[in-house]
Amino acid sequence: MSDSARIVIIGGGVGGASVAYHLAQLGERDVVLLERDELTSGSTFHSAGLVGQLRADPTLTRMNQYSVELYRGLDAGWTECGGVKLASTPERMAEIRRQIGWARTFGLPLEEISVAEAVELFPLMDPQGVVGAAYLPTDGQIDPSQLCYALATRAREGGVTVRTRTRVLGIDVERGRVTGVRTDQGDIACEIVVNCGGMFAAEIGRMAGVRVPIVPMSHQYVVSDAFHDHTGLPTLRDPDLLVYYRQEVQGLVMGGYERTSAPWTAGPGAYDAVPGDFNGRLLPEDWPRFEEISDNSRVRVPAMADVGIRKLINGPEAFTPDNEFCLGETEVAGFFVAAGFCAHGIAGAGGIGKVMAEWIVEGEPGMDLWHMDVRRFGRHYRSPSYTIKRAVENYETYYDIRYPGHERSAGRPLRLSPAYAWHAGHGAVFGEKSGWERVNHYRANEDGSEDERPGGWAGRLWSPAIGAEHRATRTAAGLFDESSFAKIEVTGPDAAELLEWVCDNEVARHVGAVTYTQALNRRGGIECDFTVTRRGEEEFLVVTGTAFGSHDAGWLRKQAARTGATARIADVTGQYACFALWGPRARDVLGGLTPDPLDFPFMSARELTVGDVPVLALRVTFVGEHGWELYCSTEYGLGLWQELWRAGEPYGLVAGGYRAIDSLRLEKGYRVWGADIGPETTPYEAGLGFCVKPGKDFLGKDALDPAPTRRLRCLTLGDPRAVALGNEPVRVDGRVVARVTSGGYGYTAGASIAYAYLEAGPGTPVEVEVEGRWVPGTVVKGPLVP
Repeated sequence: MSDSARIVIIGGGVGGASVAYHLAQLGERDVVLLERDELTSGSTFHSAGLVGQLRADPTLTRMNQYSVELYRGLDAGWTECGGVKLASTPERMAEIRRQIGWARTFGLPLEEISVAEAVELFPLMDPQGVVGAAYLPTDGQIDPSQLCYALATRAREGGVTVRTRTRVLGIDVERGRVTGVRTDQGDIACEIVVNCGGMFAAEIGRMAGVRVPIVPMSHQYVVSDAFHDHTGLPTLRDPDLLVYYRQEVQGLVMGGYERTSAPWTAGPGAYDAVPGDFNGRLLPEDWPRFEEISDNSRVRVPAMADVGIRKLINGPEAFTPDNEFCLGETEVAGFFVAAGFCAHGIAGAGGIGKVMAEWIVEGEPGMDLWHMDVRRFGRHYRSPSYTIKRAVENYETYYDIRYPGHERSAGRPLRLSPAYAWHAGHGAVFGEKSGWERVNHYRANEDGSEDERPGGWAGRLWSPAIGAEHRATRTAAGLFDESSFAKIEVTGPDAAELLEWVCDNEVARHVGAVTYTQALNRRGGIECDFTVTRRGEEEFLVVTGTAFGSHDAGWLRKQAARTGATARIADVTGQYACFALWGPRARDVLGGLTPDPLDFPFMSARELTVGDVPVLALRVTFVGEHGWELYCSTEYGLGLWQELWRAGEPYGLVAGGYRAIDSLRLEKGYRVWGADIGPETTPYEAGLGFCVKPGKDFLGKDALDPAPTRRLRCLTLGDPRAVALGNEPVRVDGRVVARVTSGGYGYTAGASIAYAYLEAGPGTPVEVEVEGRWVPGTVVKGPLVP
């Protein structure tokens, strides 16, 4: 075996084969794919082979669409039979109608069909209890093993070396970068390693000192005997019954997601370890655990009660804690991951290979892959026990309807603000983000009014407290706990130079300056969105969103490595509490607690004492009202919160939560990364051109167009109770031209607000499809509240 290669791929399943094929397509020839046994011998060979395209995540939908395009041209048993999704409850039908709206924005021909039409497409079903359905004719099924072999063959034709029966024993890392792979057939020096190990990915990651948070879950399905003479049956999903079906010759494949799952490990305490000899094997049949699925299957397809079962397949599938893939480069430079396919890797395999190959070759992804980026998992996912709790919960609720504001419960509470006990004692309703318990709203602020409850999905987890907290902030003062915000210190001799190169705005200004800025990728897309506070000549504090700390710190470290900058980049989130005090009476509240003057200007910082607490006060806002973000060392946090609360009560201060913050920021037009802005949008498109300083050099500058054809526009809908939440299609002159990036209700404006990227300007009539109904609206000039 060759003792060197530029790229080594570990894992000969459909993921590894697809990455290898797409690397060859991009001209990479010095590539070796290693498989411990034979190709497909991990999870690929026992996959059910369903290929559905539509997902809630826009990028994943586009990836799945690409997969179908690719599979049509492969000799791999692709059958474009279409897919039917049933609704057995009115709530599920509402979900389906939302999904039909999403599909319009991607050009997917998903359509609502009647129950009779569903029966015509899938005559084996009993329509009893079905209230509606949707049909996507371009969905299908494929033979997973044939797909893997077809991709591997094309990879070989492109110059990739495929080595089976080669077990990886170790991965060499020097100075934070991968340098080689050790195998039982010899060692390979390399620049890049791609971990496509499937259920073995966590173990492979440990060889490089990297945590890959996946859990092998036992997933079962049956293959029936032949019992019908139909041809061309579509795939069929009935999520209310937790089951799916596809045709297998003259029988059916039937499986589902049971409520009593079974994580599979090598033994107690082993968590995600897999036996070393588990190659091309299945797990023992577990009929008692499959009983719920089996009973449900007979409800929808009565013949399943009498048909013979040829075999029950029980195979481990690698699941992540949030049912999204693990893709991308890890904290070890050159060590990539493409794993955790959550039983829909066959549908995604083509797109996965494409985006991973582009990421490897270009050094950054060509699409917005944050929802699948392995870096989205913070340090708490280094805990196998926490990972398994989350993975089990997600598996067992796989087919549940995910209403806006849905909160997961496993592994909670974990990360707590120092004021957590105060919040709980005052009736806080908590949400969770990146392991943090965060206040959504307080029950004590509910006034019992239902007048502003949105219709449909948006109203399901709504509370009148949101409006009360919103209005108090606009008219008096609101106090918000933002301790979960990620905080990154950038220090050292080259800190200023590094940040000036990374950021589009000028950040290395005078000590005490606070700058709102973006960090761009080479395409000019917004890779990060944060504030930078200069605390000293060689000391900067970056504050970013709760879930983005690991991403943004990783981006900064990557640019430091690329430029050779001498700078220390440290996540210090847990060291500081942060409380936001905003509103017209905020100065009155804070002024009574500090002897220090509060005359420092907007977007600047000053050290203060607030009561007995030393505080760093940032004169910034995310709600559009006068006030400060107040940072203190964590041990002072509870005392600071209580001081602010007591001082504010005479002025009408209200403690508020993140639901109110979101409503307030919508009215002011403040953008949210991962929704309104991201790696595929530029500052000029997003209306953030004021941050761009073209007189300096920065990453991505050459790719920017200061006069883009589309821009992020604010829309108001004619029906204030019709609230868009994201991904709804936007129509201009009867043609779908965009999707909603984010939306909600503005309590001061008294309007339903949505944002979308449009070529049309203010005054243009639009329509937004909200749960199957086209709601008229207008493009308006923001912000709605001055």
